Amino acid sequence: MQGIKNTDTFKEVIAGSEPVIVKFTADWCPDCRRMDMFIDDIVEEYNQYSWYTLNKDELPEIAESNDVMGIPSLLIFQNGEKKAHLHSANAKSPEQVTTFLQEQK
Repeated sequence: MQGIKNTDTFKEVIAGSEPVIVKFTADWCPDCRRMDMFIDDIVEEYNQYSWYTLNKDELPEIAESNDVMGIPSLLIFQNGEKKAHLHSANAKSPEQVTTFLQEQK
């Protein structure tokens, strides 16, 4: 996953006509580390998306403007708009993540 380090890059990434997934995370987050252990296989399976990661602590204004209250959260963007949001409470297992992605088809 490519990292998003500033607001301009975020706006550029989400502006495209193809859907992209942004994983909101933080260095101190134990649930984020747990997701890191299983997310690579999911990224490989759902390779129709471009996947990005964004540290909520580095860019709090982006997290806030997209209603990211808990982490990890997966957000799908297309044409500059948020299309779907997997909240942290529902992102604790590979099954929860894949179910969310299957529902987006």
